[in-house]
Amino acid sequence: MAASMLGWAWGPLRPGGPGVWARGRRPLGPAGSGRSVAAASGAGGAGTDRYCLELLRKRDYEGYLCSLLLPTESRSSAFALRAFNVELAQIKDSVSEKTIGLIRMQFWKKTVDDIYSDNPPRQPVAVELWKAVKRHNLTKRWLMKIIDEREKNLDDKAYRNIQELENYAENTQSSLLYLTLEVLGVKDLHADHAASHIGKAHGIVTCLRATPYHTSRRRVFLPMDICMLHGVSQEDFLRKNQDKNVRDVIYDIASQAHLHLKHARSLHKSVPVKAFPAFLQTVALEDYLKKIQQVNFDIFHPSLQQKNTLLPLSLYIQSWRRRY
Repeated sequence: MAASMLGWAWGPLRPGGPGVWARGRRPLGPAGSGRSVAAASGAGGAGTDRYCLELLRKRDYEGYLCSLLLPTESRSSAFALRAFNVELAQIKDSVSEKTIGLIRMQFWKKTVDDIYSDNPPRQPVAVELWKAVKRHNLTKRWLMKIIDEREKNLDDKAYRNIQELENYAENTQSSLLYLTLEVLGVKDLHADHAASHIGKAHGIVTCLRATPYHTSRRRVFLPMDICMLHGVSQEDFLRKNQDKNVRDVIYDIASQAHLHLKHARSLHKSVPVKAFPAFLQTVALEDYLKKIQQVNFDIFHPSLQQKNTLLPLSLYIQSWRRRY
């Protein structure tokens, strides 16, 4: 069914598509890792928190805004977790050879081991992450899952199917949310369930949002099963083809993200209110999905690359309303 003929109603993938939720619960080092904490912050190891904050502000602005709205006692730990995620996420694009990427991932695996041995390396993000682990007794396996999944993703290969993309999102974005819930002191099955869905939605939206950047580097990572379903090739995206079939691919993928958001929000009466701040990123996800609907699923439309200047206000309102 053509996206342009839908009259728009979000829906799941076509019959026979993947299930919605399969729970898997809960450079040398990266840039700056060769510098000591003192060197990175100016003196005596002070300022590692500022390093994380600035890294987020530059590399994960939406995550930065969401973290600012967390309770004061949880904020610095959330910054540390997101900075850790940014350090790992930027490895793939910052190395010219997979081998170098693997070395950097190994650095972070050892760093996490050292953090849990109370011996963090003198690297700003590592120091702040160590503080967060000590303060909230964070679960080590979530940190290691994020590293392992991003290590597997160093290969420049498209996702074979939507399930593979969802698994990647579960092990990265959902794991980050499980850790954020621990920072907030939330231990609840319904909150974990919502986090799983939101993490998957985040991963899918991130894949869509990054498509113009990836195609500029002659790479396409969109799920191959959906592309094949509509007879669309990677070359169609590289040429920025605007045919109906190309838009239908984007429609199907975006619909799956919307479906995950819908399921997460259907749980809001069961999720403890204390967990809601961890899920504020749903505001930015929904904003993108609405925008892509408005441009009839043209993944390359210039408006999708523009920053939403009202996002800080929207996040604040949602936080004040205690909604996600």
